[in-house]
Amino acid sequence: MKPCGRTRAVSTDSTEGLLGMYIPGFGELLSTQGYARSTAREKIRLITNLDHWLQRRSIDVSTLDEKHAMRFLSQRQICHPSRRGDPATVRALFRYLRGAGIVATPVLKGQPSAIDRILTTFEEYLITERGLKQATVSYYRCEVGQFLSHRFKLRDPLLSKLSAKDVTQFILWRASVVSPRRAQAVTGALRGFLRFLHQRGDISIDLAGVVPTVANWRLSGLPRFLTPEETHRLLQACNPETLAGRRDYAILLLLARLGLRAAEVVHMTLEDIDWDAGELVISGKSRREDRLPLPKDVGKALAQYLRNGRPRCSSRRVFIRLSAPHEGFSSSVAICNVVRRALSRAALNPAFKGSHLLRHSLATKMLRAGASMAEIGQILRHRSANTTEIYAKVDLIALRALAQPWPEVRHE
Repeated sequence: MKPCGRTRAVSTDSTEGLLGMYIPGFGELLSTQGYARSTAREKIRLITNLDHWLQRRSIDVSTLDEKHAMRFLSQRQICHPSRRGDPATVRALFRYLRGAGIVATPVLKGQPSAIDRILTTFEEYLITERGLKQATVSYYRCEVGQFLSHRFKLRDPLLSKLSAKDVTQFILWRASVVSPRRAQAVTGALRGFLRFLHQRGDISIDLAGVVPTVANWRLSGLPRFLTPEETHRLLQACNPETLAGRRDYAILLLLARLGLRAAEVVHMTLEDIDWDAGELVISGKSRREDRLPLPKDVGKALAQYLRNGRPRCSSRRVFIRLSAPHEGFSSSVAICNVVRRALSRAALNPAFKGSHLLRHSLATKMLRAGASMAEIGQILRHRSANTTEIYAKVDLIALRALAQPWPEVRHE
């Protein structure tokens, strides 16, 4: 396996400008992030030019902000052709300078709006009183913000004027533009907000009770899946001679053989692979940790990727971006994109193309091979047996035994 380490630092031109003492450190950062030496030199050259530009205008580092940098890029474009990565280079410099405490973090100016103040107070309530996770709090804030904007437009909100009609109209509108499951989440956010307003005395009637329910019957749909033959085609669509092919093959095997969720693949670290025991430690939902056996083909694919495909870097994540900066994926979207690209290469066009497609395919394959619902739920790490029930709908052999014969029609 390739060791994770630092690559040789990029040489930087000396400068006596305002940023001169910080440029070598920024160059070292670019090296550790895996940028090619030619690319890193171009980035350093850009920052050196920015340094000279600041010096000519006597702009102090302590007052440096993005406005200065954007003005520099605009003026530079007149005489020099700009590169697509120039703005990203400047943003990376600011992250480096702020991380070192050299440049202050920008403070938003201006007074927050009345809606912003209400949302901030609601957010504090959700965190301190209800103990919700930040992701849930952010979602609630977003939906409640849409509700207030939908009701009061650009005017300051008069919370005492809220009525049952306002609540119903908003839910009907949201239900028309989002999925039933998402609409159900909207109703939860709105009920929480209305109870909050009633507790504070902003509304005299608890309007949470008038929030309409959204129909989303359990097991109303069918799980989308690939047949074993289609899954094999998907895996074979990865080119083992390329870095991307080795990485994507390992990712797809984890999804297809172990039914991992995209987020679990994203956050997997080198320490999660127990080679001696032949197990994987999976950090799943609700901070649960599970240990799964590491199948031979999955272990082989991981070993080949780690030895001959994973970029050298300081990150402990298993799967790393191939292009600089070499770091772990930022979100589950990257895993879904790996699946979509593989489906396209394999000439497969299922209705659903997300990473859960392979999770559903594994469960369906196990069911048709004779596995029980309990065994499927154990492999997929479902906390509730009810979650696994959806796969009963694809057990066609068992369902045929329940089908009633069509009544015979007699013609007289």
